[in-house]
Amino acid sequence: MAETYVSDQPLTSEELAALSARFESAPASAVIRWAVDTYGDDLVLAASFEDIVLVDLATKIAPGIEVVFLDTEAHFPETLSFVAEVTERYGLNLTVTKPGPEAAAHPCGSAQCCQFRKVEPLRRAISDRAAWMTSLKRSDGPTRAETPIAAWDDAFGLVKINPLATWTDGDIATYLADHELPVHPLVAQGYRSIGCAPTTRPVSAEEDARAGRWSGLDKTECGLHA
Repeated sequence: MAETYVSDQPLTSEELAALSARFESAPASAVIRWAVDTYGDDLVLAASFEDIVLVDLATKIAPGIEVVFLDTEAHFPETLSFVAEVTERYGLNLTVTKPGPEAAAHPCGSAQCCQFRKVEPLRRAISDRAAWMTSLKRSDGPTRAETPIAAWDDAFGLVKINPLATWTDGDIATYLADHELPVHPLVAQGYRSIGCAPTTRPVSAEEDARAGRWSGLDKTECGLHA
């Protein structure tokens, strides 16, 4: 995948906002194609592997795109097995991050666990890139209701692209069925948003999909998307 920048100058926040607005009615594949054509090898897909729809869409356009999985060392065994299954299915160019030694003092569920087990490992993985792509959806919950399709990410210092921002849970389910994609095994057990094992529980149909994340704690995001 060759580097194919449309310009030697980074897009401004205003230009990204205009692009994001134009992408509101565009298919996710068009957003991904723009991202690949614009950033080439400087584009990374960060995948939780719940988001196999984005993996499927992205690898059809750029089979060699780098996919980053954040191994917090606290995932469900089912998640790690699913990562292996999806990696083999697509022949992914997969990078797996690990927490640094400083994370030992911050076990999963503690106040700064996500900072040391997710945020800092991702920061290291994308520090020399120009853009990263995620599967954030506005339908994920109130904290994500204003998710843009493309914007400057101040926290990581690069462009953040969310091709599925406008998708609903129904859109995801339809795509999974139409393309006969595998589904994370814990979904059948009522897990609608899957993070680390110590801080994730199943949710009922009446609950928000992310209600099972950090249940009982004053926390709704890990810091990757704050």
